[in-house]
Amino acid sequence: MLVRERPRPAAIRNRPNAWRLAVATVCFGAFMGQLDASIVTLTYHSLRVDFGAPLAGVEWVSLAYLITLVALLVPVGRLADARGRKLFYLYGFVVFTAASAACGVAPSLTALIAFRVVQAAGAAMLQANSVALVATSAPREKMRAALGVQAAAQALGLALGPTVGAALVATVGWRWVFGINVPIGVIALVAGHFLLPRTRARNPVPAFDWQGLAWLSAATTSLLLGVSAASGLPLPVWAVVLLFAAAVVAGWAFVRRQRRAAVPLLDLALLRVPAVSPGLVGALCGYLVLFGPLVLVPITLGRTGASELLTGLVVSALPAGFALAATGSDRVLPRSVTDRARCVLGAVVASGALAGMLVAPVSAGWLAALLGLLGAGLGVFTPANNALIMRAIPVAASGTGGGLVNMTRGMGTALGVALVTLALHLAPADSVAPAAHHGVVVLLVASGAALLAAWFSPRRVQPRGKYDLQHRFPEPPPITNGSTHG
Repeated sequence: MLVRERPRPAAIRNRPNAWRLAVATVCFGAFMGQLDASIVTLTYHSLRVDFGAPLAGVEWVSLAYLITLVALLVPVGRLADARGRKLFYLYGFVVFTAASAACGVAPSLTALIAFRVVQAAGAAMLQANSVALVATSAPREKMRAALGVQAAAQALGLALGPTVGAALVATVGWRWVFGINVPIGVIALVAGHFLLPRTRARNPVPAFDWQGLAWLSAATTSLLLGVSAASGLPLPVWAVVLLFAAAVVAGWAFVRRQRRAAVPLLDLALLRVPAVSPGLVGALCGYLVLFGPLVLVPITLGRTGASELLTGLVVSALPAGFALAATGSDRVLPRSVTDRARCVLGAVVASGALAGMLVAPVSAGWLAALLGLLGAGLGVFTPANNALIMRAIPVAASGTGGGLVNMTRGMGTALGVALVTLALHLAPADSVAPAAHHGVVVLLVASGAALLAAWFSPRRVQPRGKYDLQHRFPEPPPITNGSTHG
């Protein structure tokens, strides 16, 4: 089952809408990843009590996961382009599910963080291939809608995470927050085996760029360590400065390596495609804005004395608005509205909601309404932004492109957690509204950056395989109804 990619049964492969089943299967992984990301933030208080750790230490339950995820997404996507995206996706379910079970029985905070690193390796196999599997399974004219369904599955995981997490923590304890992944993972593994298509176009890897991976990992880890250290870890100022300097040097070395390597980890030619670079900036900022409130709101409401259950319900308004907009915007907005225009519209709505948080009182009602509006803006922005990127990337490089998209998402998620924690750390300890405003300002700046990235995106995106990349990434035959491949 997990040795090589096997074809789907003929009864499934020959269905006119076989691609819809593939997209639905990918939604399992999308749901699991985001459920886990959002549910964990509700365990912070319990982890601090059980393990006697400060917030800056407990946040590494999230940050260790995100750092590993960010470092592995591009290389895993590159390997999946060569070896098979379905195969790596199924491997991802196995690793993620097993590591989730281990997290649930972790005897210490250190062990929990270590198991989260393994869990992130499985998540990288899932997320590096999720966008690619959708983009290569769905017909071109259905791609934005298919990516919207996948984004809605992510949003559903985000929406259920705070509520389910709060209920589990308040009743059976934080360990079941991780145990809930196990049955979902088993179901998804079986569904993936029967419903996902084999990889049609592969991009062989003659030699893997281990040096590039090392520089990329060093850059992302140093950056996030620096932000986390500035937000409360017991490190001297010189060590924080040294971490940021190391991030800059490692980032420069990574780019230099990619320019000189015969077989680079990341072909920088992809970043020169006009739609890709601004799209990746938008993806990073969009997920920073999406995940920042998942840390900001629970801590803010906790300081007002709100219960964990009420906090979970309020936070759920954000992904609920995201899911509604991601699945319904295609029905509400005219087809003549381009992906670029949708990105601009979504970023404007999100920025307006964040501006409202600066003037609204810190109360559950106001926060729920504004978080719902923020989610709606991001739900319009994200599928359109993903479609802009994936339409410009050659099909044979879809795994690498999907890894890029998810790497920037993961980096945005990690920065959302770290920068909001930093903003709260810098605010007066006995304040509520001023501390919340510090965090909102960070999110508003990121939302404005997403708006600028959307505004400067090209008005028209050429079909995938253009931009003189055809010699590196040959195109397979076009998909019609999903039945032309196994």
